[in-house]
Amino acid sequence: MGAIIVQAVGLFLIIVLAYFLKQIGLLHKADGSSLSIIIMNVTLPAVIIINLVNLDIEGNLLLFVLIGFFWSILQIFISYFITKNKTKTEQQFFIYCATGFNIGNFTLPFVQGFLPLGVPLLSMFDTGNSIMLAGGTKVLGDRLTGQDTGVTFKDVLRQLFSSIPFTCYIVMLALRLLSLDLSAAFLTILEPVANANVFLSMFMIGLYLELRLPPQDRNTVFQLLTLRYVMGMAFVGLFYLLPMEPLAKMILCLLCVTPVPLFGVVNSVIAGVKEESVGVASSISFLISLPLMTLILLLLAPTI
Repeated sequence: MGAIIVQAVGLFLIIVLAYFLKQIGLLHKADGSSLSIIIMNVTLPAVIIINLVNLDIEGNLLLFVLIGFFWSILQIFISYFITKNKTKTEQQFFIYCATGFNIGNFTLPFVQGFLPLGVPLLSMFDTGNSIMLAGGTKVLGDRLTGQDTGVTFKDVLRQLFSSIPFTCYIVMLALRLLSLDLSAAFLTILEPVANANVFLSMFMIGLYLELRLPPQDRNTVFQLLTLRYVMGMAFVGLFYLLPMEPLAKMILCLLCVTPVPLFGVVNSVIAGVKEESVGVASSISFLISLPLMTLILLLLAPTI
């Protein structure tokens, strides 16, 4: 238990360090964009490859792909019905930011640091989650709110396969299904790259952290985060009570309290939501998710 708390504090201090360096002007928010490019195109793919290289494809792993897809759809419908009395723009804000799972930039680095055995399950889940984040959420959300922007299935596929992490998921799944192995030398080279992912991801979060919000927008952001985490904790209770393998239960419970996904931020701004509101909602969600995920880890770790 002590090791988990120390490691969680370490992750938080990395975020604080990056935020402090930004505040004193040594680094800037724009530097986070450079780190994001490195993470999404170099270190995160390396993590995926390293953790899936010896994967045995089993039924429960493929089930996680479907859970990632249909869970997002359920979240969208819940968010839509709860916000039916709000404006179209506010509805879109809730649909984009109260749903979906931030895995690549937060949950995967967290699990990588604490529970590496859970990375394959998380990766399978993210395959289904990515389909929704890359366009599925926007298509369904826009149709529900009457704001159809003409996004097609072809657009979703193009977005998916322009993502190097998603392409890595598909390639590694294909290699494992065919029982093909990668060279040991290649994996040895990749390992230090994958190990850098946790630090870079937490540091990037600190650079993006924004806590200033106009008073008139605070209520909306509070309501959004309340919906996201109340819904998440309800799912934690559900998964905790269901009879399932302890590692799978742990991963699903951690996924219940992930922060706002990056695609949710982008889509909300495109829909006309104020950048300040979206930025603060996203930032606060990271600060809420870290202690909640640590608490879940502390409570469920003894069962694994």
